[in-house]
Amino acid sequence: MDVHLRDLRYFVAVAEERHFTRAAERLYVSQPALSKQIRALERQLGLELLDRRPGRVTLTAEGEALLPRARTLLAAWQDALGAARAAGPAVALTVGMQTAVGRDLQRDVLSGFRERGWQITLRLVAWEDPSAGLADGSSDLAFVWLPLPGRNLAARTLTRERLWVALPAGHRLAARPEVDFADLADEPFVALPRSAGPLRDFWLATAARDGREPRVGAEAASADEVFEAVVSGQGVVLIAEGNVSLYQRPDLVHRPVRGLPEAELAIAWRADDHRSEVAELVAALTDRGRRRRAG
Repeated sequence: MDVHLRDLRYFVAVAEERHFTRAAERLYVSQPALSKQIRALERQLGLELLDRRPGRVTLTAEGEALLPRARTLLAAWQDALGAARAAGPAVALTVGMQTAVGRDLQRDVLSGFRERGWQITLRLVAWEDPSAGLADGSSDLAFVWLPLPGRNLAARTLTRERLWVALPAGHRLAARPEVDFADLADEPFVALPRSAGPLRDFWLATAARDGREPRVGAEAASADEVFEAVVSGQGVVLIAEGNVSLYQRPDLVHRPVRGLPEAELAIAWRADDHRSEVAELVAALTDRGRRRRAG
């Protein structure tokens, strides 16, 4: 029986916090997604690990037995990962992202660091992980859209962009040069997974709906899934202006939207990661973003 390290990490967090909401904040996931994953782990193991009662969570005897061994497995993986990284270049950083970044924000900066001998790897992370790999340590930094999915991350905004909507080519609003959000509010939307937490709410424009729940026509975990859902008529989707040129298709129409706040693209890292190379790369990307906005 194979169990994901992620699931063990989730279990350890809940066991240590004795509280699902605090554990979810620590892991940068939503509380419902965490509860669902722990239930799935229990079903896979055929064991009840937690005793859930109103206001408190305690470990069962099986959970008590698993906890120290799960900690040992997670620590061993971190040691193995550290050893593998130590065997590589003097500076090796992995940068997570959930969509193509574009905008010439990272290209020159990362090329310059690579010319200095740094090994910088870009990796695409599905939207089920709103931290883009920061939560489990598989990314050292990440290009993310704000808001951040937890309190233990730090970020600096690189650019702010107007929101647009992607519509199927034959949509009733496709002929308009601009679209008011009020005309979209009753449309079905393609949503990020629930595990994306506050990021899901942002891209559904929940705050602009005056308390009305959005209609969710489909959920998608990647950009390809999003636009397939749009062109098949399952819903519309908000995207940042800089992504319009990256996701052009003959069966899609993109239009700017009035009445919504701007989206913020940021570089994020773990707040307790004080490595000088992380700080140097953050500073360089932030400066590039500042110069791009100014010029």
